[in-house]
Amino acid sequence: MPAANPAALDFLLNRRSRPAKTLTLPVPTAAELAPILTAALRVPDHGKLEPWRLIVLTKPAMARLADLAEARARDLGLDAEKTAKGRGQFDQGQLAVVVISSPKAQDKVPLAEQVLSAGCVCLGLVNAALASGWGACWLTGWVSHDRGFAEAAFDLAPQESVAGIVHIGTEGSAPPERPRPDLAALTRWMVE
Repeated sequence: MPAANPAALDFLLNRRSRPAKTLTLPVPTAAELAPILTAALRVPDHGKLEPWRLIVLTKPAMARLADLAEARARDLGLDAEKTAKGRGQFDQGQLAVVVISSPKAQDKVPLAEQVLSAGCVCLGLVNAALASGWGACWLTGWVSHDRGFAEAAFDLAPQESVAGIVHIGTEGSAPPERPRPDLAALTRWMVE
């Protein structure tokens, strides 16, 4: 019989991201963030390639990135709503961790597995922050997918991309519960 961990399963069955705009001060200190980051890196990593890296954004960095997002939006001719959304992620944020997908060139581990590993880091980071008592939210938005912004903001190498920006802070008001996936509708059992 396997050794169950009911507390861990209960946490996973009830975990909820918090909207980034509801996260407030205080945020984790560097010492409080270290075990969260350590836990986040315990993900599937075929070939031990470590195909990701992390950038911790503090409030002063967020202010600089908000200005950069606004300037990039102007250069791209984005409308006011998209501009505000790109800038707002950094204006409203107090602390965030950018997960950079950084695949390694080699033959044994497909690119898709390496990119998915970076996605696992994002989810691991959210879950570790939540388990530590903080609120957390995994965001992307146009700023994550615009090559010009991402290169200027995060010094991306040519093969790198932003997997996610995970905001962490003190939980504000809880959002209403949302509908969850219908397990029966999404699951097919193959018995033969």
